[in-house]
Amino acid sequence: MEEAEQFDNISIDDLAEELPENAPRYVVLSHELNHDDGRKSFPLVLVNWAPRSSEMSLLTLHASALIDFQNTADVSKVIEVRDGAEGLTQESIDAKLLHG
Repeated sequence: MEEAEQFDNISIDDLAEELPENAPRYVVLSHELNHDDGRKSFPLVLVNWAPRSSEMSLLTLHASALIDFQNTADVSKVIEVRDGAEGLTQESIDAKLLHG
C-alpha cells in the first residue's frame, strides 16, 4: 500500500468530494471531536471508503486488506462509508464517534 495523497486542514465535505465515486480507499483522519461536556479531542480514525458503485473485485481486495491496514496505521476506530459523499459528513463522523 502507498500513500496516494495527503490533505492538511481539509473539511470533511471537501474530503468527501476528493474521494473517488467508484473506487474504495482507506483514509486516516485526525478529527476534531467536540464532546457534549465541552471537551475537545482529536481521535485518529480510519475511514473505510467503499462506495457501492465500486467494482466487486476491487471491494473484495479492499476488504481483505482492511485489518492489516488498520493494524499498520495503529487506528482503533473504523468508520465504514458505503453511500458516497452523502455518507461522509461532519455530522455522521461525530455521531459515530460519540455514540458508536
